[in-house]
Amino acid sequence: MSERTAAAVARVRESGTPFVLVTGRPPRWVPDVARSAGHDGLAVCANGAVLYDVGADRVLWQRCLEPVQLSDLADAADSALPGSALAAERVGATAFDDDVRQFVAENSYQHPWAGSDQVDVSRAEVLGHPAVKLLVEHGEMTSGQMAEALEAVLGDAFAVTFSTDSGMVEISAAGVTKATGLADVAQRYGVRADDVVAFGDMPNDVPMLRWAGHGVAMSGGHPEALAAADEVTAPSTEDGVALVLERWF
Repeated sequence: MSERTAAAVARVRESGTPFVLVTGRPPRWVPDVARSAGHDGLAVCANGAVLYDVGADRVLWQRCLEPVQLSDLADAADSALPGSALAAERVGATAFDDDVRQFVAENSYQHPWAGSDQVDVSRAEVLGHPAVKLLVEHGEMTSGQMAEALEAVLGDAFAVTFSTDSGMVEISAAGVTKATGLADVAQRYGVRADDVVAFGDMPNDVPMLRWAGHGVAMSGGHPEALAAADEVTAPSTEDGVALVLERWF
């Protein structure tokens, strides 16, 4: 995070205005980002499936897919996306809970981000324990194509989204989105949706951008995010978040 953006976030926090991180990332990926923002409060993780208290290093709640649901999703992926591979994101009581294998994947699964802490296991192990999201990867399709094919099979029985267009989609329990996670936090703070400003750049941000009173998309973001936003700011590499926050702070 740049000095300018970190300074803008600091002014938000100093004013007493609630500041919340909302991400597709699991809790274990959050502490480094939170430190760069000087943030020790709440973070909505895993596309709305987890609420994590950064300062206390405690998972407050999680919305899981049960093994039977994961098995049904695997069957749907095999039908709609032949040749795809699966991974599961699990969460324990803390960000780095040693009692939980947090990210497990089939050997053929190729994670789109470098530095993944992937543990290769059998498909039965991927599907055998509750998970906050199932990830489906296909090396010969875009994420948008994959999401369209899966949604045709699944309907609204599960939440399908993506945060990269490099051939990976993320599936959560029905109705779980960044918007539902942030709505829970807003209720805790007594803040109305109309008084929320939210930032995002990919399809997994779309429900949140629509829910918030003022949704801001980053320039260069996915067309779905741009269409859902009330405003488009500069990209994150040019302090797009700070440019908006500096109007008030």
